[in-house]
Parts: sequence; C-alpha cells; structure tokens
Amino acid sequence: MENAIADANMPWPVNAWYVACTPDEIDGKPLGRRICDQPMVFFRGQDGAIGALEDFCPHRGAPLSLGFVRDGTLVCGYHGLAAQCSGRVANMPGQRVGGFPPIRSFPVVERYGFVWVWPGDPALADAASLPHLEWAESPDWAFGGGRFHIACDYRLMIDNLMDLTHETYVHASSIGQKEIDEAPVRTRATADEVVTSRIMDGVRPPPFWQMALRGAGLPDDQVVDRWQICRFSMPAHVMIEVGVALAGQGGYDAPDAVKASSIVVDFMTPETATSHHYFWGMARRFAVTDTALTDSIRAGQHKIFSEDLEMLERQQRNLLDYPGRRLLLLNIDAGGARSRMMIDKAIAAETSVNAHPVRINASSATAP
Repeated sequence: MENAIADANMPWPVNAWYVACTPDEIDGKPLGRRICDQPMVFFRGQDGAIGALEDFCPHRGAPLSLGFVRDGTLVCGYHGLAAQCSGRVANMPGQRVGGFPPIRSFPVVERYGFVWVWPGDPALADAASLPHLEWAESPDWAFGGGRFHIACDYRLMIDNLMDLTHETYVHASSIGQKEIDEAPVRTRATADEVVTSRIMDGVRPPPFWQMALRGAGLPDDQVVDRWQICRFSMPAHVMIEVGVALAGQGGYDAPDAVKASSIVVDFMTPETATSHHYFWGMARRFAVTDTALTDSIRAGQHKIFSEDLEMLERQQRNLLDYPGRRLLLLNIDAGGARSRMMIDKAIAAETSVNAHPVRINASSATAP
C-alpha cells in the first residue's frame, strides 16, 4: 500500500487531535466516519483497545465499517477478512493472508468521554497534547451533550460560536435578548487561544436561563448579570463560559450560591470541505446530581443548535452559489477572523515549502 500524503488544499490542519465519536457509538459494532476527508472505521478490539483504520478492505475495497467485530478483530462484511486494531490482517476463511500489507491505522485515544483521532503524521501524535478538560474529570461538574452532522464548512460554525450576536435573532425564543447586541464585544488573542467576551449587567434572564436558575434553586424572575466568554483553541474547539448571577453579586466572579454558570462545549470535526461533525454539550457546576435537569438542558441545547443548523447550511449553499462575493467584516467578527488566522497558520506550517509533505506510514501504531 502506498503511503498517504496530506492534502495541502484542504482547509484544516491534519496534525491535530479531533473528536471522532463517543464510546457508545462503537459499542459492539464498527463505526464508519469520514474525518478530514479520510474514510475511517472505529471499533473496540481486544482488551478494550480502540482501533481506527482506513475504511477500505485490502481484498476487494469494501468498506470495513459494513462488517462486524469478532474476538477483538474487525471482520469485513464482504468476504470475512479480519483485521486487528493495529491494521494487521489476522485471518480470512480458507485463505492465506499472512503476506497482506497492514491496513492504514490512525493514532486514537479514548479520554474525557470522547474518542479522539489524529489524521496526520502518526509520528507527531502525542496523547499529552490533548486539551485538558477539567469538567470531564471532576465530580463537581455534570455534562450532557450530543452530535449533529452539519452540511457546512466547519469554520462557519467557528465563526458562529465566536460571535454570539446572532443569538438575538436566531435564538430569540430561548437565549437571545436585545442586550446582546448592545453590549460591547472584547477580543484578545494569545499564542494558544482566541477569546471574545461580552458582559451584560442588569438584564432579564431569557427563557433558557430562567430554566437554569430554577435548576440551581434560584429565583427566575429577578434581574441578573450575564456573561459570555468564548475561547477558541486548535484545531477546532470552542469552549464558551456562560452564565447568569443575581444582579449586584459579582457577576462572573459571584459565589456559586447565587449564580448558574456553565461551559458550552463545542468540538468541530471536519468531514469534507462543506460538511462537519459537531459534538456539542454543556458542562455545569450547579445541581450536578439532577439528571432530569441534565436532560432538560440537553433538550434545550438541541433545539437551540437545530436553529443554528438550518442557518449555517443555508449560508453554505449561498456561499457556493455566489463564490465571487466578498463578505463584509465588522468588529463583532474579530473572534472568528482571528481563529481562522490561527487555523491558516497551522495549515501553512504543515505545508511549508521548507518542509517535506506529511507522509503517513500505513502501519502506524495506536497512540497510548
């Protein structure tokens, strides 16, 4: 099998960890998923290890994801060729396959309730470079979330999340309010992240936050101080600190007893140039044992993000229909623009004229 070469024309870096799936998606069965325009299949092998292979059977080219898992190997559903997590061909009924080249494998890590994959050079994959997600490890937090498949460039979702002005219009019945438009936006960038923030003091909580206040055991009919702090980090992660506190109690810095605060979790994983997998959720630090509240918040987020989905997919179609149009940039777009600059810098570093193309060994080992 020929070594694969990273495509310099794709709008994403490949030497990075992306969320591929959640563990429940591979319970007892393989999962096919295209990530960074590369067909992959994920499955749980021997001793609970997770394999990530190219979704291509070396026998006749059938998708391995149409097969099944047996005794820790992935069995092709066409003629029964079986492969291990490493990509090594284990056996095939009535055939000698010991000389088959290994199927290309991708470094993969299971952590924080997600399965992460590295689509680029396996020699550069280091599990220590995964982002640290405190809320996924601490009993002081509760989390609930889901996944959407969205037919738009993943960078459009990053733009959406780094500028929450759209909430006033797209989410008018849930989290939107006019004060979002009126509050100034502050943007700053470091080597590791881009941060946009908006503070709204002395406002009425919109319906979603009224529900959250009730869940936190606080009155939902009082004036609150509200905040939104959006943090982009590579390759396509946005963590948004959001919350409301009873007015005059310190806002973002108020004691937990008088506020409902959360982190909106957003992982965008490119599928193709015009589609992506969107893993979303909310981690909260109040009423963490209330599973009914977790379900209510998840349902509320699902509704909110469904509204984004229609807008983003229609936006993508418009951009394809009018490829020559130049879009206008305003101060509210600074967070998205700087995030794109960070992405472009990473892509340029991978495809620099001073560097060799990224060559990926077909028998790459699984990351620890």
